[in-house]
Amino acid sequence: MTGNGWIQIALFCVAVIALVKPLGAYVTRVFDGQRTLLSPVLGPIERGIYRLCGVDETQEQHWVTYTVAMLVFSIAGFIALYVLQRLQGVLPFNPAGQAGVEPTLAFNTSVSFVTNTNWQSYVPETTMSYFTQMAGLTVHNFVSAATGVALAIALVRGFARRSANTLGNFWVDLTRCTLYILLPVAVVVGMFFVWQGMPQNLGAYTEATTLEGAKQVIAQGPVASQEVIKMFGTNGGGFFNTNSAHPFENPNALTNFVQIVLIFALGAALTNVFGRMVGDERQGWAIFAVMGVLFLGGAAATYWAEARGNPAFLSFNVDQIASDLQSGGNMEGKEVRFGIANSALFATATTDASCGAVNAMHDSFTPLGGMIPVINMELGEIIFGGVGAGLYGMLLFAVVAVFVAGLMVGRTPEYVGKKIEARDVKMAMLAILILPASMLGFTALAVVLDAGLAARANMGPHGFTEILYAYTSATANNGSAFAGISANTPFYNTTLGLAMFIGRFLMIVPMMAMAGSLAAKKVVPASAGTFPTTGGLWVGLLIGVILIIGGLTFFPALAVGPLVEHLALQAGQAF
Repeated sequence: MTGNGWIQIALFCVAVIALVKPLGAYVTRVFDGQRTLLSPVLGPIERGIYRLCGVDETQEQHWVTYTVAMLVFSIAGFIALYVLQRLQGVLPFNPAGQAGVEPTLAFNTSVSFVTNTNWQSYVPETTMSYFTQMAGLTVHNFVSAATGVALAIALVRGFARRSANTLGNFWVDLTRCTLYILLPVAVVVGMFFVWQGMPQNLGAYTEATTLEGAKQVIAQGPVASQEVIKMFGTNGGGFFNTNSAHPFENPNALTNFVQIVLIFALGAALTNVFGRMVGDERQGWAIFAVMGVLFLGGAAATYWAEARGNPAFLSFNVDQIASDLQSGGNMEGKEVRFGIANSALFATATTDASCGAVNAMHDSFTPLGGMIPVINMELGEIIFGGVGAGLYGMLLFAVVAVFVAGLMVGRTPEYVGKKIEARDVKMAMLAILILPASMLGFTALAVVLDAGLAARANMGPHGFTEILYAYTSATANNGSAFAGISANTPFYNTTLGLAMFIGRFLMIVPMMAMAGSLAAKKVVPASAGTFPTTGGLWVGLLIGVILIIGGLTFFPALAVGPLVEHLALQAGQAF
């Protein structure tokens, strides 16, 4: 580890913290329907969309209606994207002549982008046409992200409202998030990315002759427009197979820094939105502190493991007497333009959030360095998380934590003025437990079936981790992968698609049921017996609950995967 590496991580933290309040204030105004700087331009467009779609922006929805609207919209998006992929061979803007996508792959990709996962079992530049990239994948990068934010806002309203039967209007929340938040950032940062060297065109692929005389086909296309929303919307699906390690997707150190900040920006700001909407910004900062501590722990562990290097490669001093670990750290699978510190930071951030974009190959990380991204996803990506998903995932844990605190002090638990009753805790635990059931259940299935085992590139514990990572990433709606697994098979396309569906929608239903229950309750004034949820004690309790639940659930799987691989590596055995 170097001082320069820590400075870069520190600058990233400063940038994220600086964005929390101003972006949080703006997002709050958008969802409260207040006037913003963009209202004169976007207001008429917003009202035109409502008239065109027959939406009454003043009519709010019950939690059931809100959830059904979200599900109907997602199903319609899935069907449209599936049809688009199957027919892309006869559609325009296809200069490379890409054929229609195979059925199981089209199913997997449709579920992937509708659920904001962006798992890619294919090579994008040789599989998807420009039209599919723009009209299909990029569109879903916007609307799937907006759906996640809308759901988080609905849950926050459940905590903020008093004796209410409604949680807002899904169509209004979806429209406002897309128009006022996602699109402006995408336009401005997209132009910045073009300035920095990202392609944004509809031209044919370029054929070049190398110095050795070989022919090379260089893919290009509308890259910058997809790149910015894949980061800001924490989608992660790359225009190129190597994602943000590709120089067209990530030209230099500045774009790399901006991309990592984009991953956290909206998720971090939503903690401030929570505090503002419940009437106490300290509540938001407490949630931010929990996320921040968990992030810093993961980033430090990953950086340490990768900087320490592989013990199979020793460096000796001049006298050949003393030996140390791999000189310079583990650079396998990393872009030399970014190095170990930025690779470790990117890997931690992208798996803390449900982004899944990568600037290094996680399959080449050391066992412990690769374990941290797995843990981040196993916790439900609540550490800033996917846009919206991180906040509502953390609030589910907050409900469980105040329940634990209530048991310790012998009184009915409260959170931000709402009594947390048995039904609320049951819904929170159901939503939390759905994720490990999918992650571990599908992993167990894959490791006992030939169709699952055949896709591994490595044997032993590393091969197990490849499979565990895949289903963890799919269920957590992350989309990154241990690239050693060949997942473009009917078995993996189908089971990973189901895992993505479970991770997105089966978690949302109990969460929304809890939101509806909370909205109907009155706010209870704080008393001498109220457990404070804004100080260090609360931050520590919430972190403890998260780590205990995560440890009890996932330690056995980690023990037979990255942990045993780490011990074997110390003994000189590699997989």
